[in-house]
Amino acid sequence: MQRFAQTCAAVAATPGKLEKIGLVAAYLRELDEPDLVAATRFFSGEPLPPGDERALAVGERTLIAAARNVWQFDEATFRAAYRAHGDLGSALAAVYREPLDLGLFRAPLSPHALSEILREIAAASGRASAKRRQVLCERILTRCTTPLEAQYVVKILTGDLRIGLREGLVVDALACAFARDVEEVRRALAAAGDIGKVARAARNGDLRPLAVAYGSPIAFMLASPLPFGEYRELGPCAWLVEDKYDGVRVQAHKVGGTVKLFSRTLKDSAAAFPEIVEALALLREDVILDGEVVAELGGRVLPFRYLQTRLQRKAVSPKLLAEVPVTLVAFDVLAHGRESLIDTPLEIRRDILSRIVPGRGRVRITQAERIEPATPAQRIEELFDRSRERGNEGLLFKRLDAGYVPGKRGKWWFKLKRELSTLDVVVVAVEWGHGKRANVLSDYTFAVRGRNGELLTIGKAYSGLTDAEIAEMTRWFLAHRLGDPDHRRIPVEPRIVIEVAFDVIQRSELHESGYALRFPRIVRLRPDKPAGEIDSIETVESIYAAMLEREGVAR
Repeated sequence: MQRFAQTCAAVAATPGKLEKIGLVAAYLRELDEPDLVAATRFFSGEPLPPGDERALAVGERTLIAAARNVWQFDEATFRAAYRAHGDLGSALAAVYREPLDLGLFRAPLSPHALSEILREIAAASGRASAKRRQVLCERILTRCTTPLEAQYVVKILTGDLRIGLREGLVVDALACAFARDVEEVRRALAAAGDIGKVARAARNGDLRPLAVAYGSPIAFMLASPLPFGEYRELGPCAWLVEDKYDGVRVQAHKVGGTVKLFSRTLKDSAAAFPEIVEALALLREDVILDGEVVAELGGRVLPFRYLQTRLQRKAVSPKLLAEVPVTLVAFDVLAHGRESLIDTPLEIRRDILSRIVPGRGRVRITQAERIEPATPAQRIEELFDRSRERGNEGLLFKRLDAGYVPGKRGKWWFKLKRELSTLDVVVVAVEWGHGKRANVLSDYTFAVRGRNGELLTIGKAYSGLTDAEIAEMTRWFLAHRLGDPDHRRIPVEPRIVIEVAFDVIQRSELHESGYALRFPRIVRLRPDKPAGEIDSIETVESIYAAMLEREGVAR
């Protein structure tokens, strides 16, 4: 793992895409097959093989306790390291000490050896599971031979690698390492759903036997934002226009009588939606569908907050099934029988989808309209308004001649939404960022003004500012902190006002205001506005009431 860590550090310090690919390719080329499979999964952010539904369940507390037992540091030393670095992996690396020679457990740690211990951690269950996980973490940390190795092993354990290396770049690196066509590698990954298997096949010289792997999720194709009123990006192409639903994206795998529903995190969420599983099982053919689960009652899509009561459930009561019925609205098909449709144009995929999925019921096909380059902006905005009237977020535009590109945003799919509103808020706490922002304070918790002048938190945002603005604000926040951080969260003087945009307001017990903003993003800094003039809780309540009135839902 020392070479893995050195490669990660080099990649994190390298801005250029081609240089990152070259660094990873050179490292992968050195590895034997077991280490190659494990390392490519680690680079892609997968500590366990895809389809393994177990969780590592290793929290910060467990890792800190394990590290303290191995490296014998005190609390004050660790807190100082955390304040200095703002990242658990870097903080623990700073308190690393050469452990005593412990024989077998001191053998160098390889990617394959680490993956085997991670499986043991995932398998730990029962009364002694927490202690067992800590013991296994101690075994891992004992085998780290340098602070750098410890840093990146901890990042794998916490799922926080973030070195600016997306899965697409790992695919490019595999193609480079073993002289394979990158599109052939990409197609193999789309079919197999496991980059470790693809790495093994690329090394051995034959990617063709990798068939459609039902039960192994494929990375979701993503849509790029399209500014309202600016449709030049659509260009001289024919597009399919669909409603953008306010639900949960899922990928449905139906093979024989087995059905799995994978969420955006690639975890199986079938237990939360038993009526959808039942309906999918009735389909005659084996398929992989892409779609959105929505809460739907009386033919109308309900706001997302209703659907939240169904999420992450291991069992759904008959009462909840009746109160919040759900539907899978399918809009794409990625595999049909043993045939992958990834490279098939959308126009043909939609024709296949229409023959597989009915137009109504708990699983139905989404309605869509074809538009041509000459379609006027007025028509697009009419379609947008109708989508909003149906309770949906906006529109999706999809090029009819495009294939399905897993895990990527591009100019093949666009999403058109309109912000609900903006609020002027004050920053009350900050956190260190991740990846290339690990050394700056980029995550801002913000508040509105309460009825008695108190500050009430309502959300957290980390996108919208430039790197230069974040660097400048980091210096300011460090000079105006209030006390010590609780590991990551640093309270600061409430003087920096920002304007935040959002799509939805919902009730929430997470924040002191009793509300939370969905998809908040920073519009701009407001140095012209003093903290005494930020928006109030009454403004929040007014926006929330108006939103409910438009939705036709009782408060």
